[in-house]
Amino acid sequence: MTFKRIVSFLLLAILALAAVVGVKTWRTPSRQVSVAPIQKAPVDAKAVAERLAGAVRFKTISSLEDPQANNDQFAGLHAYLAQQFPALHATMKLEQPGDNALVYVWPGSNAKAQPIALMAHQDVVPIASGTENKWQAEPFAGTIRDGYVWGRGAWDDKGNLLAQMEAIELLAKSGFKPERTIYLISGADEEVGGHRGAERIGQKLKAQGIRFAWVLDEGLLVTEGVLPGLNQPAALVGVAEKGYASFKLSVEATPGHSSMPPLHGSAIGTMGGALSRLEAHQMPATLDGGVARSMFDTLAPEMSGFGRVALSNLWLFGPLVQKQLSASPASNAMLRTTTALTIIEGGNKDNVLPGHVEATVNFRVLPGDTLASVEEHVHKVVANDAVKVAPYPGNAEPSPVSPTDGPGYVDIQKTIRQVFPEGVVAPGLMLGATDGRHMAVAADAVYRFSPVRAKPEDLPRFHGTNERISIDNYVEMIQFYHQLLRNAGVAAPQG
Repeated sequence: MTFKRIVSFLLLAILALAAVVGVKTWRTPSRQVSVAPIQKAPVDAKAVAERLAGAVRFKTISSLEDPQANNDQFAGLHAYLAQQFPALHATMKLEQPGDNALVYVWPGSNAKAQPIALMAHQDVVPIASGTENKWQAEPFAGTIRDGYVWGRGAWDDKGNLLAQMEAIELLAKSGFKPERTIYLISGADEEVGGHRGAERIGQKLKAQGIRFAWVLDEGLLVTEGVLPGLNQPAALVGVAEKGYASFKLSVEATPGHSSMPPLHGSAIGTMGGALSRLEAHQMPATLDGGVARSMFDTLAPEMSGFGRVALSNLWLFGPLVQKQLSASPASNAMLRTTTALTIIEGGNKDNVLPGHVEATVNFRVLPGDTLASVEEHVHKVVANDAVKVAPYPGNAEPSPVSPTDGPGYVDIQKTIRQVFPEGVVAPGLMLGATDGRHMAVAADAVYRFSPVRAKPEDLPRFHGTNERISIDNYVEMIQFYHQLLRNAGVAAPQG
C-alpha cells in the first residue's frame, strides 16, 4: 500500500469516527421528564423564616461520648415544635423512642399501600474553635438579615426538618388525607453516627414488619455553576452513599537513644513507608457502570460544548474523562474508594526512638467495593508483616444502590421538575454518611436529596462558618416537600 493510500485510509477512518461521535452525541435523548406547570403552595415567607430562626436558637449539639449532652436544648426544641406546628401534632401520632429521637406517623387510608418516610435530623455540629469571630451573625442567634436565615443548622439540617413540618402543617390544615401512611423520622445524633437514633429506629421498624416503599433523607443539592458545561442547575438525587472504613496501623520496635539509631526498621520509618505507599497506591478509579456512570449518562444530553461530546461518547473518551475527574478531589471521590491519612501518633521526646507508633487511615468505600476488599488492599499495599492492621469498630459497608426506575425516584424527580422547572435531575453518589443508611433494613429504596440551592461559594458554609439559608430558597424547600407528599401520598394497593 502506497503512502498516499495509507493517508487516505486514515483520513477516511478519522471522518468515520467523527461521524459516529457526532451522531451519538446529537442523538442521545434527554432523560428529563416533562411535567405540567403547577400552582405552588402559598407560603408566608416572613412567618416560616421566623419559625426556622427560632429552631436555630436551640443549641442541639450532639455528642458521641455523652448521650445526655444538651438534653435541655433538645427538650426545648421539641416543645417549640409542638407549639409552632399544632395541626401536624394534632394529625400525626408522635412516638419518642428515646435519646431525643422523634417519629411522627400520619396513618393512611389504605392499609395495603406501602408507607413512605421523610427524614431530617435535629442535631448540629459545634462551632470550630477559633472561628467564632469570623461569623457575620452569632451562630445560635437565629438572625434574619439580607434575605437569609443565619445560624448553625439553618442548612444542616433544621432547614429540612422545619420545611418538612411546614409542608405537613399546610397539608393537614387543608384537609389532605393521605392514602399511604407517611412517617417523619428525626434523630438527634446523626452528626455522630446515628447509632442511638436512626439505627435503632430502623431496626425497630424492621422488627415490626414495616417496609417503606421509599425513604428520603438529606443529601445532594440543587447546584448552580458547579458542573462545567452545564448551564442549568443540577438537582442530584443520591441513590447510594459510600461506606466508611477506618483501619488502625501499628508498629512495634525496640525503643532506644537517638544517638544510636538502627540503620533501618525504626518504628516511625516503618510506619512512614507504609503510609506513603497507601497514599501513592490508591484503589482504582472506574467509570464503567456504577452511580457515576449513570449520573454522567443522564447529564450528557443537557450539557454544551466538548463536555456533551465527551460524556455522550465515554466508549471513546472514557480514559480522558476519568483522568480529568481524578485530578479534582471532589470528582475523584465519585470514581473510587478514597484513602485519607488522618491520625498518626508516636514518640514523645526528641532524643528517644519510640517503641510504638500508631496511625489511622480512613477509606470512603465506593459501592462495589467492600470492607473486606479494602482491608485486603491495605495488606497488599503495605506488604510488611511488621505493620499490624486492625479495623475500627463501627465500620460500615456502602449502602445498596436504589433504583432510578422505582416509584420513589419517579416521585422525587417529578417533584423537582415541578418546583425547580429550570433544573436538570440526575442520580448521584453521596460521599458522606447520612441517617438514611440506617433505614435500608426497612425500605425498598433510600434516596438522599436536599432541595437547597448552592453555588460553589456556598459549599464551605456546610459544617463551616456563616451557615445560612436563603428565605426564597427556604420557601421553595417547603413547596418541594408539600408537592412531593401530594405526588406520593396516593398509592395503588399492593399485592
